[in-house]
Amino acid sequence: MGIVRVFVLGGTGSIGSAVVQELVQRGHEIWGLARSEVSAARLRELGAMPVAGDAAAPEVWAAKLLQVDAVIHASCDFNTGMDAIDRHLLDVLLPALAAQPKRPRFIYTGGCWLFGAAGDDVATEETPFHPLPDFAWMVPHLRRILETAEIDGIVIHPAMVYTPGGGVFLRFAREAIEREAIRVVESEAVRWPLVHSRDLANLYALALEKAPARSSYIGAAIDGLAVGRIARAFAMRRGTRRQQPQIIPAEMIAAELGAWAKGYALDQRLSGAKARRELGWKRASRARTRNRAASVTGVENEKPADTQRAFVKLCQF
Repeated sequence: MGIVRVFVLGGTGSIGSAVVQELVQRGHEIWGLARSEVSAARLRELGAMPVAGDAAAPEVWAAKLLQVDAVIHASCDFNTGMDAIDRHLLDVLLPALAAQPKRPRFIYTGGCWLFGAAGDDVATEETPFHPLPDFAWMVPHLRRILETAEIDGIVIHPAMVYTPGGGVFLRFAREAIEREAIRVVESEAVRWPLVHSRDLANLYALALEKAPARSSYIGAAIDGLAVGRIARAFAMRRGTRRQQPQIIPAEMIAAELGAWAKGYALDQRLSGAKARRELGWKRASRARTRNRAASVTGVENEKPADTQRAFVKLCQF
């Protein structure tokens, strides 16, 4: 595939910014929606061209959108109006894309919390959805993307995303310093599927370049890691007074952050095997650090303290 012009929604977020960087490095031409000058500056810094506009008001910019080869939708936040915002966005953007001379690809971002608590079962792309209520709206939206004939729709379901700046682990990093113990929702045994933002960005790029239309992929590099193990790693690294996590109920974290935060209590294992098999996804950011990844998942016979240190090092804190 040659140079592709890609329009990215959410290009300054934890997922979108990594995707923009990956695509720029691959030589693609990237445009990103920016609702503020701060966002526009960040997109320029990443190597993308900003397009002024707000995802909540697509009628202002969608009709004027330049011809693109693909759209990547990684724009989502945790406010209660996201369902209506996303629906309106698709209502306006999809007809605009249908009017373009070339049928574009459209990569939509789902999520691991759409699969519910899988427990010991490893969820795959064939697993029926059992979404967290606050994200149930995503299911009809992603199905719409896959069923719209005027675009080549693709869906990616990221696992819990961690980044050099923290990502899903940011709360752990803060609480390791600010509290006597890191709080874990419901149980230390709850497992989270995990993926580094750079690995995930590599998957988006591969999906853009190689995935067949109407396909879905789970972006999980680690199928499931016990959250207690993660919390203890941060506590050890930061010298938290109590290294044993404080267990709190899901209702407590929901009262603090919003009902969406009940997702932290979901015990899940998700498989990224389809992406590896069909697209050749190879956990790009850890190709150089395969031994560290193995120690994180317990494949290598290391002492527990060494495993914890390796995990925190892998998270780049």
